[in-house]
Amino acid sequence: MGTISADFADETVVVTGGSSGIGRAVALGFGDAGATVINADVRAAPKDVGAETPTHEVIEAHGGTAAFIETDVSEPSQIETVIEAAREFGGVDVMVNNAGVHRSAEFLDVTPEDFDFVHGVNLRGAFFGTQLAARDMIDRGVEGAILNTSSTTAERAEWDHSHYATTKGGIQMLTRSAALELDEHGIRVNAVAPGPIATEIREGWADEASEIDESGGLPSRAGSPSDLRDAYLYLASEGASYVTGETVWVDGGASL
Repeated sequence: MGTISADFADETVVVTGGSSGIGRAVALGFGDAGATVINADVRAAPKDVGAETPTHEVIEAHGGTAAFIETDVSEPSQIETVIEAAREFGGVDVMVNNAGVHRSAEFLDVTPEDFDFVHGVNLRGAFFGTQLAARDMIDRGVEGAILNTSSTTAERAEWDHSHYATTKGGIQMLTRSAALELDEHGIRVNAVAPGPIATEIREGWADEASEIDESGGLPSRAGSPSDLRDAYLYLASEGASYVTGETVWVDGGASL
């Protein structure tokens, strides 16, 4: 099977939630492709099993340029600080709104605090991350790319996911709405919707994904963060210059 290469030299990529899981894989992928990468996360230390070195340090160790900025994406002012910091590297060219949290709770048991916490990070963070990055791109005359992390739960209901799923459904419509309004500025907005991926986002998720795989619940296998990396690189690249407003499902066929 052939391979695809990507070149993001001289471009600056901001990845929210880039310390662990999908965000880490995506950030390292852009770093390998030559981009300057800014990881905006609440902590630098990775939570992935077997990972000890912070994302930005891994990129630097491989000869790249990277930085970490402690960021709570539920606070737009902190996202704005990240965008301003990107100016030191020429300004953001690609914005990846990936930061996400999950709290399992059945619908009747979801509290206002649960709802606000999950929506604050997942949807509010992606909304203002998209808006603030777009403003910066427009101010600088850059035809950039914005990528949001959605989920297959944007369209498929799952037990104890109601407050999480509504954020991902919102991200899908945010992606379409922003793509519609930002097209005149040459800014493309797309999303990636992962299926069952073994990450740290919630306790036991890796074990669940393995059980699904063993039971034959997926057409192929349980996924890993690295399975998603190239989808983000493609959507940010010139190869996807005619793609906007789309949500690309990377789920190993789980939606079938």
